[in-house]
Amino acid sequence: MQLGEIAAQRGYRLKHVESVGSTSADLMQDALRGVEGPLWLVADEQVDGKGRRGRHWNSPKGNLYSSLLLSDPAPSEKVAQLSFVVALALRDAVLAAAPGTSVQVELKWPNDLIINGKKCAGLLLEGGIRGQSRFVVIGIGTNVLSHPDKTNHPASNLHEQGFATSAEHLFPYLSDAMAQRIEMWAQGHGFAQIREDWLKNAFLMGEEMRINTSTESFVARLDGIDPDGNLIVDHAGRPRTITAGEIFPLNDI
Repeated sequence: MQLGEIAAQRGYRLKHVESVGSTSADLMQDALRGVEGPLWLVADEQVDGKGRRGRHWNSPKGNLYSSLLLSDPAPSEKVAQLSFVVALALRDAVLAAAPGTSVQVELKWPNDLIINGKKCAGLLLEGGIRGQSRFVVIGIGTNVLSHPDKTNHPASNLHEQGFATSAEHLFPYLSDAMAQRIEMWAQGHGFAQIREDWLKNAFLMGEEMRINTSTESFVARLDGIDPDGNLIVDHAGRPRTITAGEIFPLNDI
């Protein structure tokens, strides 16, 4: 496993292990001990991977399990924008690793990579504080050779969708794309361009979807994301802003 040339030039570092409980959990502990980013941790296998809302994430060998530690990446009110930065970088990497593959690669709010309507990767941001410094750990699980069954949204993997790649082949592209997109983002100053690029590749934007929040579930039309990355929807003819939640196509329910 190797960093891409651009990432290495930008000062990113890489630690690669065969097996780990969770790449993100390990990096969180490293950060609390004073380890500085940007540092990648990549594992061939996770035995205690986590998804959103603490869900267990199936992590067999053959897929790409990676997490990135960033130290003081931006003012706290801008950190959530990283979900869009990372999603774009992941899309960039998948397309660069298998040029000429003619499939639809889209991004589902807030943090999933969708290929031909099926989830092939997801990401999770976690933050912490050590002394006067803040840090963020970005966990990225990419289904390269296999995918979990019985998921909330239909899942697939890169090979099934026609991408001839491997975890080892994909990661250098991911590390380079991440370095470039984070540089473009510029601690939030470049989010307008990130937002524009994300919206060009948004999954089912303009369509009606099931919106699930911590307190309710309803159907609304997706209208976009605001300058902070919150989801804008039309619910029964009225605009609403969703700051946290999950969205599902109506044929998934």
